[in-house]
Amino acid sequence: MLDIQLLRKDLASVAVRLRDRGYVLDTEKFHRVEADRKAIQTRTQELQARRNALSREIGAAKSRGEDASAPMAEVGAIGDELNALERQLADIQSGLHDWLLAMPNLAHASVPVGSSEADNVEVRRWGAPRSFDFEPRDHVDIGAAVGGLEFASSAKLSGARFYTLRGPIARLHRALAQLMLDTHTTEHGYAECYVPYIVNAETLTGTGQLPKFEDDLFRVVKGGAPDETRMYLIPTAEVSLTNLIRDEIVPGEKLPLKLTAHTPCFRSEAGSYGKDTRGMIRVHQFDKVEMVQIVHPDRSYDVLEEMTGHAERILQKLELPYRVMTLCTGDTAEPANLS
Repeated sequence: MLDIQLLRKDLASVAVRLRDRGYVLDTEKFHRVEADRKAIQTRTQELQARRNALSREIGAAKSRGEDASAPMAEVGAIGDELNALERQLADIQSGLHDWLLAMPNLAHASVPVGSSEADNVEVRRWGAPRSFDFEPRDHVDIGAAVGGLEFASSAKLSGARFYTLRGPIARLHRALAQLMLDTHTTEHGYAECYVPYIVNAETLTGTGQLPKFEDDLFRVVKGGAPDETRMYLIPTAEVSLTNLIRDEIVPGEKLPLKLTAHTPCFRSEAGSYGKDTRGMIRVHQFDKVEMVQIVHPDRSYDVLEEMTGHAERILQKLELPYRVMTLCTGDTAEPANLS
């Protein structure tokens, strides 16, 4: 979430940087909200000062044996107005907090400005795509031919955009996860974790999925619990791993924390994007091995490169050619992927 002080000190610059990410910041609205907040706080301070002065008058009047009913009545009225102002300020602060949560983060100065993937910048590549003397088939056709990759049976169980793996393909699926976990834990120094697949709203707010991307989540309700008791299936293990330190201060000597986990991931893929994508792309449930590092901010960009290298190592072991791309500002709505 953006620091409110950043908007208060340099709103115009923030608006420009958000525009580069495709988000239009309503600066006039922000000015109105800030003006209302300041007006309430100023009025609150005036009333508090007046109440303090009246309290002194009441004390002095009582010490002289005089009637203090008039200033006491005014103090009571001031208290009622202060309570009303407190509620108004709480509403403003709550609305501002929700608005800030809905804003994208600011891109780093090194991120190229652009509007689409056409403006992304290639950093490096490894290997070269293989050439074939035949027309390659996609994974759906191959799965149907060899058996073990099924979509129709999954649709019977859960609807569209699920898949079932059987036999050697299911074994390959498990082996790939094992390869990644073993590589990250024995070669890269990560601690393997087993984490919850169902989390509360606070957890998803901590990693930015709520409130911005609630439509992309699967919500569940505990049996017998009130309907408003909302829990969610995780869209990535990053949610659980990162929130392990939520609301905690981690001593510097304990850093870095290097965590990895293999979990299923659940995404509703709301909207039309990818609805016609064939096969195991943009599905509702898939598995992923996630890496998370908690480090000192001064090391964050160095560690980003280190973690990219850890992901590259998996592809190298599998002899899969790839490119590393720097996404432009207009193509950073989702986490960067190796392609």
